[in-house]
Amino acid sequence: MTLYQDFAQSQRQRVSDGQTVGLLDDCPQTARRLVLLFSQLGDFDSLEYAWWLQREGDRLQQLNITVRAVGIGDRASGKQFCDYTGFPPEALFVDETAELHRQLNLYPGLTLDIPGLKPGQQAWLNLMLMCAGIKSPGTLAEVFRGYRGDRNAPQLIDDDDTIKAPPLPPLKGSFFQWAGGQGHQRPFELATLRLRNMAQVLGNWNTYVPNAAYLTQRGATFLFTPQGELIYQHRDRGILGFAANPSRPLSFLDSLPSE
Repeated sequence: MTLYQDFAQSQRQRVSDGQTVGLLDDCPQTARRLVLLFSQLGDFDSLEYAWWLQREGDRLQQLNITVRAVGIGDRASGKQFCDYTGFPPEALFVDETAELHRQLNLYPGLTLDIPGLKPGQQAWLNLMLMCAGIKSPGTLAEVFRGYRGDRNAPQLIDDDDTIKAPPLPPLKGSFFQWAGGQGHQRPFELATLRLRNMAQVLGNWNTYVPNAAYLTQRGATFLFTPQGELIYQHRDRGILGFAANPSRPLSFLDSLPSE
């Protein structure tokens, strides 16, 4: 059985209507399929990936790409995620126990087994160690990139936008000009967006994370032709590692011709 057939035969609960249906059931026959395995829906990676997908929505449409995603959580998690990120609920499915992630042998993250701790407590400890870079390659470098800026990445916040990222006061996008000009990712720009995400998740923790046992589980990206041929894949190896090119997470689309 091919990877595409695995997805085509998988059924999960759809966030929009609560129905358990096939992941690819309603994909247009002529469309490419971008299938995403999000980590926990309250994870930085999932929220940040959804932000990039919204940003690149017109491009995805021009390339005739239909997006389907499976996130770790329940339907309430999915609704909160979609309300916050703008990700379409009809394109998001939920997997409460990360079963599909395990079936695909995706990286489970650090899994130290500490005697006396419950699964959720163990996952928390392992997550903190991963945030420090242990068994999570590239995480610290990616954290620092969020603070120092990146001239290879586009500008993330329009100068006229106002960003609310507690405990910081509301910031106008033009504020970041002082740190690094315009036309690229300025210092502190990405870090501010991540702070906003963190405030969102911590304020709705029990909704985003109904079961903390899967906090360390990582995700993946798969792109298929309309005929089901795999033309790109990326399997995450650490926190903030959802893209092979973090400066432009959807740069793997650059080689695709428009349809």
